[in-house]
Order: sequence, then C-alpha cells, then structure tokens
Amino acid sequence: MRLLVVEDERALNRVISKRLEKEGYSVDSCFDGEESLHFIKMGEFDAIIMDIMMPKLNGIEVIKRLRSNGIDTPVIFLTAKDSISDRVTGLDAGAEDYLVKPFAFEELLARIRVMTRKHAGNRTNVFTVGDLTLDTASHTVKRGDKEISLSAKEYEILEYMMYNKGLILSREKIENHVWNFDYSGGTNVVDVYIRYLRKKIDDGNERKLIHTVRGAGYVIKEEN
Repeated sequence: MRLLVVEDERALNRVISKRLEKEGYSVDSCFDGEESLHFIKMGEFDAIIMDIMMPKLNGIEVIKRLRSNGIDTPVIFLTAKDSISDRVTGLDAGAEDYLVKPFAFEELLARIRVMTRKHAGNRTNVFTVGDLTLDTASHTVKRGDKEISLSAKEYEILEYMMYNKGLILSREKIENHVWNFDYSGGTNVVDVYIRYLRKKIDDGNERKLIHTVRGAGYVIKEEN
C-alpha cells in the first residue's frame, strides 16, 4: 500500500517514513500542508498520516479541502494536542483517526490497518479471494493450506489487488499505488511482477485467480 507522511518535524518524518518502509509500505513524505496537496494531486495514496500544526496550511485545512473536492483517502492525524475539543475538531473535519504524540509505532501500524480495511469494506485483517487469503497483520499469504512466500513488492501488488478484488486495475494504477515518486524503473515492471505472482499463486491450480483484461489491465477474482 502507498502512504503519504505529512510532518513538518523532519527528524520525526524520516523516522516514521523509514519504519513504514521496513513494514513493506511504499512511502512518500512532505513537510507542510501546501506541499501535501500537491503530492495528493499528483499521486494516489491508500492512507495519509498527517500532523495538524504545520506551516503554510495546517492539517485541518488540508483535510477540509480534500473532502470538499471529493477525495476520501483515509487520514490519521498525529498531534501533540490531546484535549477532547481538539480530537472532535479533527474528526469532524473528516479524519478517520487521531493519534497523540508521543505514540508507540506498533499502535500507529494497527490504526493504519484498521483505517484501510474499513475503507476497503473489510471487517478483519484477512482478505480472501476464493481459497487465497492475505493477512495484513502478519503479512502471510496462503492458497488453501499452503503458505506462499512473496517478495515485498509481490506482496504489495497482491495486497492492493485484493483490496480491490473484482475491479479491473490498469498497469498505471497499480504502479501509482505500489511505487513512490522516487521510482524510475522500466515501463513493464507491473507485467513482470504479475508474472511472478501468477507463477506462485495460480500455477498448479485449476482455478486461476489473476486475470488479464486485454487493453485494460488486471483483475483478481474467482470465476464461476
């Protein structure tokens, strides 16, 4: 999944971003509210971790602009303010969650999982397509009873596809969600990783789950 970290304290921004990358997320980061709007306009993010008190444009104003423009990307606010009124203001502005500094990184990870699974319409951390399961908490993937070992990028692509099961995803859409702005790889990188996933997930199984839609992209679904 692709995340945006918006935090003006540069050292904290770097720490959060690096920890999230180690957990397998694709991460972009910026340092003020105006810059965050530019990032959100240019890229597609699955969730945003945002400080409230920032230069140029604070987090409350940023999320108000997002929601007024129909952008429903889930947002979790990070802030040193812990009064009830501050939390109410943030939630009423359109944030999904609110985490007070200092915080345990494990709690941030858990809240990201909750926030994104709700956005995807799932009640648990486990996503399923046919007999394929993906657990976002443990990062484990199984086809039936067999556990499948995936690389970090293979897992990210499969996770994104399973979050959007049944929906046709273009190569550009997959690339925009899985790689950040620093990526400068080849144009066929998505096709390459889809081949890897098919070999690990579909080879040897009568029912194929990953399908090509000619001229449109890829979809993961169980065919009747």
